[in-house]
Amino acid sequence: MRADLHVHTTASDGRLVPEDIVRLAIKTGLNVIAITDHDSVDGVALALKAAKAFPSVTVIPGVEINTDVPHGEVHILGYFINHTDSKLRSTLYRLRASRKGRAITMIRKLKALGMKIEWQRVQELAGSGSICRPHIAQALLEKGYITSFQEAFAKYIGREGPAYVEREKVTPVEAVKLVAEANGLPVLAHPANIDALDQLLPQLINAGLVGIEVWYNNYFPETIDRIKAIASEHRLIATGGSDYHGFGDDTETLLGGIAVPPWAVEQLFTLAGKSL
Repeated sequence: MRADLHVHTTASDGRLVPEDIVRLAIKTGLNVIAITDHDSVDGVALALKAAKAFPSVTVIPGVEINTDVPHGEVHILGYFINHTDSKLRSTLYRLRASRKGRAITMIRKLKALGMKIEWQRVQELAGSGSICRPHIAQALLEKGYITSFQEAFAKYIGREGPAYVEREKVTPVEAVKLVAEANGLPVLAHPANIDALDQLLPQLINAGLVGIEVWYNNYFPETIDRIKAIASEHRLIATGGSDYHGFGDDTETLLGGIAVPPWAVEQLFTLAGKSL
């Protein structure tokens, strides 16, 4: 069994529509994928519908909620959520709306730095999905101001960049509770570089956190072992995924490119009361 539990679509900052993600999963030989768009569940229904025609692949309805902490961001994944839950959808809508104002301000800051990109083009790149920083990075790339997505974040729109703008976010604890209230399983995403993880984890567990992402992009064996030990210590399930966006960048891990052990997937399904 092969699974990828961290996948993005055009409902947020991914490049492929949900239906194409399902087709690519089948082509890649995956049996399970989780649709986990940033602050959006709009791609879930389309992916579930597409998967009905392909019994070899199971789609987990999910989400990735961006949250704020004093010195960075913490992302909370939600698996097997009720993607029609009204509170979840209204909260995510509010978070996405704040992205629009943020993007407009970023474009103004970039212009002041001598890099003029058009708001209309950023909207076109986002399509019907959330407007995210990778859309701004793509617009910069098209104009030749940068040579890679990494350069855009490192020099201009990353947290320490001159064009960075904060946006409305919920706290990690609020995100965990939001997922749990939508009948989902909250999991801490890419935890390796989270500051004060030891202090944060008990708060999240008390709020309902059930898992932690162990297998992720560029995690060395020693990092995986460290997070596995944390998962074991706190009795958290282990998950993993590629964080695939379809950027077409040579540095991006491809869909299914992270080897998630079948036993980890089975634990997730068992906790959700689902069968594979």
